[in-house]
Amino acid sequence: MENEKKERYEDSHLYKVRHSTAHIMAAAVLERFPNAKIAIGPAIDTGFYYDFDLPRPLTPEDLKEIEARMRKMIKEHIKFEKKVITADEGRQIFQDQPYKLELIDDLEKGQFDEHGNPVDEKPELSIYSSGNFTDLCRGPHVADTMEINPSAVKLLNVAGAYWRGDEKRLMLQRIYGTAWENADDLKAYLDLLEEAKRRDHRKIGKELDLYSSVEEVGAGLILWHPNGAKIRKIIEDYWRDEHEKADYDFVYTPHIGKAQLWETSEHLGFYKENMYSPIDIEGQEYYIKPMNCPFHLHIYKSRIRSYRELPVRYAETGTVYRYERSGVLHGLLRVRGFTQDDAHHFCSPEQMPQEIDFVLNFCLDMLRAFGFTEFTAYLSTRPEKAVGDPARWKEAEAALEASLKRAGIAYDVDAGGGAFYGPKIDLKIKDALQREWQLSTIQFDFNEPEKFDLTYVGEDGEQHRPYMIHRALLGSLERFFGVLIEHYAGAFPVWLMPVQAMIIPIADRHLPYAQEIYKKLRADGLRVKVDDRSERMNAKIRDAQNQKIPYMLIVGDQEMENKQVSLRLRSGENPGALDLEAFLVRAKTEIAEKI
Repeated sequence: MENEKKERYEDSHLYKVRHSTAHIMAAAVLERFPNAKIAIGPAIDTGFYYDFDLPRPLTPEDLKEIEARMRKMIKEHIKFEKKVITADEGRQIFQDQPYKLELIDDLEKGQFDEHGNPVDEKPELSIYSSGNFTDLCRGPHVADTMEINPSAVKLLNVAGAYWRGDEKRLMLQRIYGTAWENADDLKAYLDLLEEAKRRDHRKIGKELDLYSSVEEVGAGLILWHPNGAKIRKIIEDYWRDEHEKADYDFVYTPHIGKAQLWETSEHLGFYKENMYSPIDIEGQEYYIKPMNCPFHLHIYKSRIRSYRELPVRYAETGTVYRYERSGVLHGLLRVRGFTQDDAHHFCSPEQMPQEIDFVLNFCLDMLRAFGFTEFTAYLSTRPEKAVGDPARWKEAEAALEASLKRAGIAYDVDAGGGAFYGPKIDLKIKDALQREWQLSTIQFDFNEPEKFDLTYVGEDGEQHRPYMIHRALLGSLERFFGVLIEHYAGAFPVWLMPVQAMIIPIADRHLPYAQEIYKKLRADGLRVKVDDRSERMNAKIRDAQNQKIPYMLIVGDQEMENKQVSLRLRSGENPGALDLEAFLVRAKTEIAEKI
């Protein structure tokens, strides 16, 4: 799965090129700023970065100069040479580099690698030298810079990054770059970045007046504006309708719970760093909820259950709060308060395979309704440290895998990648730019039914423990909305648009007819507005197109006389005049088909 992909990437020539280019960049920065302090510089999925402590902020001109120095170095055919060293030797080599000295101390203790990542085994201490530059590194690297194509290297931007990701430490300057095997691959990637910028949900969210996040309210907390709230309501209404058809029961739960609740669920033991500080209420500690599941467990437990009731399916759009560092917050995609479309299934062991089939297909059908058609799945299995009978784990893993096969979904197995309390399926979708987004999760839990002592009375009259399945479908409404915005570049399908049609009267004398059409369309369920501003028609059309409104209905003398509308689409197409009923048929068809 992800681990296997990561290993394959780290063994690839492209990874070596990128890792080596990061070192070349660091050498170029030291040429430009001889007193710079260097931190870490790994290869990443699409390129590389390196963190620096510099005497002043970098400018775009600095990046151009550093990039030019890099190209010059690459053409000099510099070799990369590895040497295993002792910690004391490392301290001598990097005596003027405090960040490297800190890493050497951690390496010597066997706690972290040279990039500051936690490790299970004490790593080898080694350096790589390339020309006049030496770095603390385990590699791998290319043998010679002749393997790096200078025309396929580009520095992208500078960002702030706290040393070791700790907000209490110094903020360094992180230079991001990318490197590819050839110039064509670089151009394709840069084109993709430009298209991603065009689709950025933060930019489009502002242009379409969908949402905001302001410092006075708090970072990572979202304000839904009327346009965004309308789309959210449409999503939630559809979500509820489909869940009701699928025999879910809706529940609502509080935003806070006693500390004892989170101790029983083991969130305070395993998840406390992601929870906010406790609230004192009459001498007792309460926590803002990071998850909905403990509440659902208590609803199930509120009375004796019979096998005849199973499966029990609880669904909730419950707002939860999780601590995220300010440096990782990102528009709608990474927030501190979000609404999770949670569900919890309680079933008997015999029902488990069919319940997995049900929930997997339900997730796929819902995601397809929003226009996603490409899926990959990841099956995470039992880790070394796990709770529950290993035989039950195998049974659950087999059921998850069999369900994926029956659904015809391509999947990878992440051996040992499950949570300590159960195996899971993660569903990823691909958006219009072929980027993967992890949305749905189907997670077994052998722990919480035990911790909360859940039971049902079986056909034999005895108490039995139900199986429990956590399910997030859209993931969270905030993140899902961000993905939707970027997938459609703000031009949502007609059924999701807050305004589906804009009626544009050419002159004031056409306003009564425009209002007549407005009433008719509203009565037929369309979301429609009349642009009655004293602007020119072309300006009104341009504004409607900028707002991504699917249909513009222009009305003038001829349309009034013939009881028609002149249809123009947001794409710029101009189908021309048609009867209002013909337009209604077209619009209702596209809405029903979720086009």
